[in-house]
Amino acid sequence: MIRSLAALLIAGATFQVPQNERVSSNLTSSGHFLRPIGKSIVVSGRPVDMAIHPNGKWAYIKENRGLTVVDVASWKVIQELGVSGGASHTGIALDESGSRLFFSNAASTVHWGSVNISSGLVKWEGKLAVPKPKIGGEAFPCGIVLGDAGDSLYVASSRGNEVFHLNAADGEVLARWETDIAPYDVAISQDEDRLYVSCWGGRRPKPGTKTATSAGTPVEIDDRGIVKGASVAVHDTRTGKYNSFQTGLQPSEIVILKDGRAMVANANHDSLTEIDSNLSSTRTVVIKPNLGLPVGSAPSALALDGDRLYVACGGSNAVSVVSISGPAKILGFIPTGWYPASVAVSKGQLLVGNAKGIGSRRPQKDGTFGVYNFTGTLQKVDLAALGNLETHTAIVNKLNATPTILQAFKVEASRAKTKVPIPVKLGDPSVIEHVVYVIKENRTYDQVFGDMKKGDGDPKLCIFGRRITPNQHALVEQFVLLDNYYCNGINSADGHAWSTEANASSHFERSFGGWTRSYPFGDDPISTSSSGFVWDNVLKWGKTFRNYGEYDYAEPVPKTATWKQIYEDWKSGANKIKFTQNIGVDRLRRYSQRSFPGWNMRIPDVLRASVFIKDVQQYKKAGYFPNLTILFLPQDHTSGTEPGEPTPRATVADNDLALGQCVEALSKTQFWKKMAIFVIEDDPQAGFDHIDGHRSTCLVISPYARRSSLVSKFYNQTSVLATMQRILGVPPLNQMDARSPIMFDCFTSKANFATYRAKPNLVPLDELNPPKSALKGEALKWAEVSENLPRHKPDLMNASEADQFNRALWFSVKGSRPYPTAWAGSHGRGLKKRGLVTIEDDD
Repeated sequence: MIRSLAALLIAGATFQVPQNERVSSNLTSSGHFLRPIGKSIVVSGRPVDMAIHPNGKWAYIKENRGLTVVDVASWKVIQELGVSGGASHTGIALDESGSRLFFSNAASTVHWGSVNISSGLVKWEGKLAVPKPKIGGEAFPCGIVLGDAGDSLYVASSRGNEVFHLNAADGEVLARWETDIAPYDVAISQDEDRLYVSCWGGRRPKPGTKTATSAGTPVEIDDRGIVKGASVAVHDTRTGKYNSFQTGLQPSEIVILKDGRAMVANANHDSLTEIDSNLSSTRTVVIKPNLGLPVGSAPSALALDGDRLYVACGGSNAVSVVSISGPAKILGFIPTGWYPASVAVSKGQLLVGNAKGIGSRRPQKDGTFGVYNFTGTLQKVDLAALGNLETHTAIVNKLNATPTILQAFKVEASRAKTKVPIPVKLGDPSVIEHVVYVIKENRTYDQVFGDMKKGDGDPKLCIFGRRITPNQHALVEQFVLLDNYYCNGINSADGHAWSTEANASSHFERSFGGWTRSYPFGDDPISTSSSGFVWDNVLKWGKTFRNYGEYDYAEPVPKTATWKQIYEDWKSGANKIKFTQNIGVDRLRRYSQRSFPGWNMRIPDVLRASVFIKDVQQYKKAGYFPNLTILFLPQDHTSGTEPGEPTPRATVADNDLALGQCVEALSKTQFWKKMAIFVIEDDPQAGFDHIDGHRSTCLVISPYARRSSLVSKFYNQTSVLATMQRILGVPPLNQMDARSPIMFDCFTSKANFATYRAKPNLVPLDELNPPKSALKGEALKWAEVSENLPRHKPDLMNASEADQFNRALWFSVKGSRPYPTAWAGSHGRGLKKRGLVTIEDDD
């Protein structure tokens, strides 16, 4: 880093991102600094669960690609083993002898392998089928626990809302029990009379309660559309009957203590639930580095060691140390890598699997990098040499900017005499009363602004430059160019979560092995952060809100209408083709414009803009405009080179023109004098960038935005949310936006009320990809790739598909020029010249 982390820690209690700091392996795109203690080894994937061999020699890590085996003594990866069907949220187990290993995939299978007792290496030997759910689709098996001295196993069927007792030899179903909704983990009592099952969806809804569907099953929800309850079901293993105990949201790993108590980590509630041995009472223990913090620490994994329990807190990048000699009590915290999701203790060593580790830094075969090339870490801490736990806890609090977070939630009576664009203190007045939040799809900085002489861009990587995006170029020249802005997430599932929730819950962080349970677009109530959506926060504080397209799956009527037919119908003014609206969050639907279509790549953005602008004119006449408006313009996602669809440059030009038209319309209203517009991409997955694949575009447009300015301070998606909420006088949602840098450097107190005039498109919007019959060679190859990619949901592609899609985009603009593989993804190759270090360099 530019300055040593130690110096930053000494500088003061408030831990802020230094001026112009770039994302690296020590500074994450979510704005967290990392300083894991002990030793760390890179794991080529996202670790989500772990099992330690009974002899303590080997660690078996479940990650998104499959299985990784680490020799604990030599501290080296000795085996990487792929697995069919992906990897579910959790679920890996060894038998008592350590000769057999079981691994639940993201489909409907528990794989089992033999373990070489001499080398620790695993060989896949067979598969145990998990019966598919009655609702159809895959079972998505998760937690596994062995019984009968390893002769049988219990497995949670997440989508089936069932637990199966299987013969470990042949997979015979010995018992099949219905349990609470969305079972995650299983644990068995020492006498094997009780099976404990953590269930993310809680008990089945009673008649008349408000519900929404999660993976095909109704769950009870609150007014925000978030699951209302979660539970641990305790089954009698002789009968299958069970009692259900309420827990915090997303109850995850369970451990059974020697005295019979059960402990479960509640990832979406920042707590442990303690169930007594008599099943007569429960107790909640808050798990946060500071008890005054809002939600965001995300405790999800547990490891038992004598009278201590170790709790992996993904959101805090820490492991909590809890005394269990009596009622559970926090002793302190240990700093880890990025997002610890699994933890184990063996022979005095604490092992931590950090799901995000050092980011997407795993090299491909050619030595280059891709956005889905996840690089987690396994961390080893000698507990005997741990030292002062108070010191480690203080470091965790500083790394997590705890004082900043606590201050961000303090609402004080305003003493300010003058209104400013962004108040320093929550509660002070802002001159800005109307915030428009534009969410677009998938571009990196270099793809769009790589041709800008001002700012740190690489023109060789620019494929949608000034000719294709004249409005975005004009806007950053007239207002602010941000060249150090990053997306927190990777794809549209976690990208829209970060964009609207300021967080991605454990469901998102654990699903990259397979989105079988759900690929949420705001429509899975068990996946949403317990702090809710930004509109919930705004409405709670008495502000007004309107949504245009976010979280909507739009369909044309008729469904068979093509892009060309929809475009020509709109352009002619006939407007015979209408659109259905499908928003999974009831509250959001109530605040949404019904005729504005959301996600569908057959709908041009200029059509969306025309609907929005019509409303703007009505607002202008009425003299009213909402405090927060969300505007979804997704066409810069593109349809690749799919035959008959607009070319990538045409869809990006369409998106750019629509944005320019919307900004022009807004700037010509009376509301402009009290307005700020923020324009972001939901994620950067369909691109490449010479600094880092998370780097993206962000536009700040306002009479109070700095003019013709370059801002190189670190900001991210949660910075945008933090800034918008501060302007509106609304506290943050959770730890993530509360700790993010507010965008003070983008604004000035001196207003310039000049309006904006949209630039015309220079690329025909109806420029279509040629039919397959006219193609051959590479052009035909990429056309076939594009037409076979899943696009019924935003970015519903696996790693290989996303890479192929990006290559199709490159080919569509650059032709046969070599694809810039080295600059695709979160490679961090542009960091070292700025004096930044990676975890490998920093001893």
